[in-house]
Amino acid sequence: MAPSKTPRSTSRPKKEKVFHPDSRKAGQLSRVQLRKTKLADAASKRTKKHSDQANLYGFFYHAMPPEGTLSLEDLHFIISNVWLTRHDDELEQERNARRKGRPKSTKELKLEEIKLRESEQYRTGMDVPDLTHEATVQLFRKWDQTEVAYIQLLRFIRISSVDSTSAVVSKQGQHHSLKKSVHSQAIDEAVVTDRDDTLLIEPLSRFASTMMTMDGPF
Repeated sequence: MAPSKTPRSTSRPKKEKVFHPDSRKAGQLSRVQLRKTKLADAASKRTKKHSDQANLYGFFYHAMPPEGTLSLEDLHFIISNVWLTRHDDELEQERNARRKGRPKSTKELKLEEIKLRESEQYRTGMDVPDLTHEATVQLFRKWDQTEVAYIQLLRFIRISSVDSTSAVVSKQGQHHSLKKSVHSQAIDEAVVTDRDDTLLIEPLSRFASTMMTMDGPF
């Protein structure tokens, strides 16, 4: 008796439907894909913005003194001599590695762009956590260094390299302890008072561990 033959499967993979480019269905699919692309792009930008903000706030978190607050002079010193110069060594290495007559590397161009953008921001007005304000500093010390939304609780001031002796409150802070009537935007100490300038003589290596993790690889 001859063995029975196993019936062959006659199923074939389904062909992908192809729609006429001018059809209504093709238009719907195109709009859906465009929306997906826009959403993905927006999500990517939000992630980068979140990362940039976390880096900036993390820097100021580590800039807080062990006790007390900073003076306005301290704050300007940290921004101009630590924050804005954090890429200088890398930038110098890129310039030294570039042979004469060769174009700038992508990394060098990006570092220069960051330095130029941040310097201009500092010149025109930079919003920073108010580390001269005791209540704000106390709140800032409780930050877990990851949740950016927590920063909205803090008071911010706007400072500029054009005038290092004054600042204005740019955000009052959402924490209940900071919500008080403000008739003027001037900060509590309009004039920098004389104080112990121990921060100004501390080595910049104090911020090294924070700066090493900032901005990520180029």
